[in-house]
Amino acid sequence: MIVQDVINCLENFAPTSYAEDFDNVGLLVGNYQEHVTGILVTLDTTEAVLDEAIETNCNLIVSFHPIVFKGLKKITGKNYVERVVIKAIQNNIAIFAIHTALDNAFHGVNDMICEKLNLKNRKILIPQSGTIKKLTTYAPHAEASNIREALFHAGAGSIGNYDQCSFNLEGTGTFRGNEISNPVKGKKMKPHSEPETQVSVTFPKHLESNILKALFAAHSYEEVAYEITSLENTNQHIGMGMIGTLEKPMTESDFFKYLKEQMQTKTIRHSTFLNKPIQKIAVLGGSGSFAISAAKHADADIFITADLKYHDFFQAENSLILADIGHYESEQFTKNLLVAFLTKKITNFAPALPVGRLILSKTNTNPVKYY
Repeated sequence: MIVQDVINCLENFAPTSYAEDFDNVGLLVGNYQEHVTGILVTLDTTEAVLDEAIETNCNLIVSFHPIVFKGLKKITGKNYVERVVIKAIQNNIAIFAIHTALDNAFHGVNDMICEKLNLKNRKILIPQSGTIKKLTTYAPHAEASNIREALFHAGAGSIGNYDQCSFNLEGTGTFRGNEISNPVKGKKMKPHSEPETQVSVTFPKHLESNILKALFAAHSYEEVAYEITSLENTNQHIGMGMIGTLEKPMTESDFFKYLKEQMQTKTIRHSTFLNKPIQKIAVLGGSGSFAISAAKHADADIFITADLKYHDFFQAENSLILADIGHYESEQFTKNLLVAFLTKKITNFAPALPVGRLILSKTNTNPVKYY
């Protein structure tokens, strides 16, 4: 198994094409073709984590947060970021970061928080737009069925709880091949009319390359006519934050005790209690002040996030409770999520990763301490 195999696996779980524009995800250090001796999964790639990787003979670190976030003009070891990069290169250790790609994944960071809180009826809080594309192509009637099946197999035509979705129109296509053409239908240098089916399917943007390969492989024409357009529709399965409901409402004090216990935090900064039951809950791991209005619009009773500033709390406006549980605390179970996913998927590789070489980092990387 090489580094690229692991990346392919993670891309199926949380495609990096859905990461936020400001982010720096993907392989940050290392060689895609390097054989993997072990994988260490962590929330942050600190110097201590790198030492742990060396000690456990793991030459691939899968990190939630990227160690390189802004551009490096010099790598001299003057700060921890540069020292980690230098030491990783010296010890032939690759570093892959997934960050907001996993934030935006339906079964990612925020779903993990919902899981910890046992929330039902989960939905994305801020669905991402610009992630759905539509392919329209044209084929002889007899080929339309096979082409549709090939596109479905490549991942096209799935809409929510439905798959194999397409729209089809019958019409007439016209074309004329030049003197060096090799037409499947008609003859070169002569106009030709062909009864055709127009096939339209939608697909998630990260699958575009696979969709086109499937189209070209299934189509008989020398020159395949097709159009791809980006849709403005929001994607209800990709986006920031999540909202769900408790099976039964809880009092504010009982819920805060429950929240502390489930999220393993001793301190919660929050806005004024409203003396109302809590049942509908919005969550967003990490810095989530930008989603306060979305949580209010969704009629959440409480919005759980991190890194709220003093003035952010005024935005509660007695319509919901804002709860800051801490950045690390809101994301701490992310590495467990990644290990669970990789453990299930890695058995499909041949040769498999040596037993015990997928390791959950034991290093606590939380830089915030409480007195």
